[in-house]
Amino acid sequence: MKGLIWFIDDDEHIRRVVQQSLSLADYEVATYESAAAVLKAYQPDWPGIIITDINMPGISGIELLKQILQQDATQPVILLTGHGDISTAVKAMQAGAYDFIEKPFDSDLILDVVRRALEKRQLTIENQRLKVEVATQSAPGPRILGNNAAIGNLRRLIHQIMNTPTDILIEGETGTGKELIARYLHEHSNRAKHHFVAINCGAIPEHLIESELFGHTAGAFTSAEQKRIGKLEYANGGTLFLDEIESMPLSLQIKLLRVLEERQVQPLGSNRLINLDIRVVAATKEDLLAKSEQGAFRNDLYYRLNVLTIKIPPLRDRLDDVPLLFQHFASVAAARYGREFSPITTEQQQALLQHDWPGNVRELRNWAERYVLIGSDWRIELPGNQAIEDIQSRQTLPEKVERFEQALIEEALKQHQGSIKETMVSLGLPRKTLYDKMKKYGLTRQDYQ
Repeated sequence: MKGLIWFIDDDEHIRRVVQQSLSLADYEVATYESAAAVLKAYQPDWPGIIITDINMPGISGIELLKQILQQDATQPVILLTGHGDISTAVKAMQAGAYDFIEKPFDSDLILDVVRRALEKRQLTIENQRLKVEVATQSAPGPRILGNNAAIGNLRRLIHQIMNTPTDILIEGETGTGKELIARYLHEHSNRAKHHFVAINCGAIPEHLIESELFGHTAGAFTSAEQKRIGKLEYANGGTLFLDEIESMPLSLQIKLLRVLEERQVQPLGSNRLINLDIRVVAATKEDLLAKSEQGAFRNDLYYRLNVLTIKIPPLRDRLDDVPLLFQHFASVAAARYGREFSPITTEQQQALLQHDWPGNVRELRNWAERYVLIGSDWRIELPGNQAIEDIQSRQTLPEKVERFEQALIEEALKQHQGSIKETMVSLGLPRKTLYDKMKKYGLTRQDYQ
């Protein structure tokens, strides 16, 4: 699959001339003397374009066109024609060819056609990718939003491990969405038809947490008037989510370790062992390794939970996702409260991008809800009366310029509801430049339509 342009012609001299012209324009070109080699190498998701002569020994350019379009009807194929082949080329255009170029041709003409064909192909591939992503993100249940590279890596990791039976440890600061990740893991895995059971180890009194986890029989202790099924048993076949695992009492940690090792649970007051088929997902906002070295968390339990670890980046490390997340949370709040809201201004967006977000995504969601409820009176208030100028002073000039440029492009896309043409005109940018900058900042027109 070498090169983004494949050029096929049985004339070696023409192949050399075209390859030189396209290479001088910084295009990556692969040349072939027959169509058979191209058909053998072609794959429908290839992001390049094909230029082929019509009259060739063996498989003709027309036949190549037909076979390629059978595999991918969106593939741009450009035909080279002699003077006598114009009528044939017109029929090929009707059959789906992208364009045709009459021999002899000058380099400017072929460069113009190539540029347009590549732009079309890249847009097609991007739209196909977005359709797959939208289908995944539009499925019922929690979604992991963001275009930042760290979030993309996080999504890929989750999809790699979601059906493994191994227990998982999620690490992340307060408000980063640890329970959302756990629910996403469960609801997109082969355990989705069974229960997702969440328990906050820091919110349940120490004398009750053992009963909550393991269950008990009637009369197991003074207040146990009737049988109770524990969370471990209730989660059988599904997922048990243990939030704030660092808060679990040390006395209970050894019992949890035994359950994880043996995959059996014994309710309080019972001699009966219940076999378990569960995946335990634990979450922590602290450094469990450091706590285990200090004796505040069992070392053996830490290593039992730490087979697979998911680390959620704090929001301050993916500020480029803040506008998208804010828009999402504002849309959800507007639907919940029956309100409408206007897009935030460039100045408001700049303030969002300058904030450190100590409360992470949870804090951003709260700000978005206040914006929907308060409307035009809403303004950014940084905690501790910290001036925006103080935060801005920490950034370099290129960082400030990039933030401002991104804000302007996003505002134009919002104003024109994702229309690339109108956004180009309003910003005074060529189409390719706009697409390059949108790709740089992780922006897609679909987010603003």
